[in-house]
Amino acid sequence: MQELSPLIDAAELHRQLNDTELRVVDCRFDLMDPEAGRQAWLNGHIPGSVYADLDRDLAGPVSPQSGRHPLPDAATACETFSRMGIDSDTNVVVYDAGNGGIAARAWWLLRWLGHARVALLDGGLDTWQQEGYALESGETKVERRTFTGIANDELVITTADIIASGDSIADLNIVDARAAARFRGEVEPIDPVAGHIPGTRNLPFTDALDANNRWNSRQELADWWARELGEQPEGGYSVMCGSGVTACHLVLSASLAGLSEPRVYVGSWSEWIRDPERSIARGEQGLDAAQKAAEPA
Repeated sequence: MQELSPLIDAAELHRQLNDTELRVVDCRFDLMDPEAGRQAWLNGHIPGSVYADLDRDLAGPVSPQSGRHPLPDAATACETFSRMGIDSDTNVVVYDAGNGGIAARAWWLLRWLGHARVALLDGGLDTWQQEGYALESGETKVERRTFTGIANDELVITTADIIASGDSIADLNIVDARAAARFRGEVEPIDPVAGHIPGTRNLPFTDALDANNRWNSRQELADWWARELGEQPEGGYSVMCGSGVTACHLVLSASLAGLSEPRVYVGSWSEWIRDPERSIARGEQGLDAAQKAAEPA
């Protein structure tokens, strides 16, 4: 089977499901109920799929300085993918319930380790079921393979990099994938501080999808990104979110739009606010009113 494009539809996945060089990974996860994703997988999943837990498999240990979903070290991630039956010859398809917000982290993590043979299921499990394809339940047993990967640090931007930019954060062209109300600081259902990093822009990742959580066309995505970035910045650009998960969705949409790959701020908002002395802003982008994270709204 040839290398997969960034997206695969349910019909094509169904045609390839018995390919011995294919591994399907279920990434369903609920931030408010961390055990719900695995239980949902046990109850019913795409036949042959293994389960990847966001907290345990797609992130490293949380520290007092990190965000909610730091990168795992490369050796640990390689061991995880080996256990899932993935090696350099494996084509991988990742999916979640629908919009790809969690599965995109697995997609990006494999690419971070140099494994480009990975695609995300367009529309996720919802579309798979709507198109009438079967599920199976229970554990999936797979034969271990040896996954070898090397982390590409050029795909990552760190808190230190942002701080080093001083008053020129806007020049880093950081795009925040969170919902507009969270970006503006009007609501914050997850993290203890609301708002955004001064000088960043907002492009909610869900705007890349239609009402059925299917991806918009490549041209629509190109136009969408162009409205935000204009000409692609010569100095590059980066993406972020709450904890470095849905930011990866923006990486995929940028790829489909024909843009160069942005760096991911894996720590994202939840890491930025660890230090109460770091500036934050609330309101619309371009109308930033900066203050310290420790100050009340």
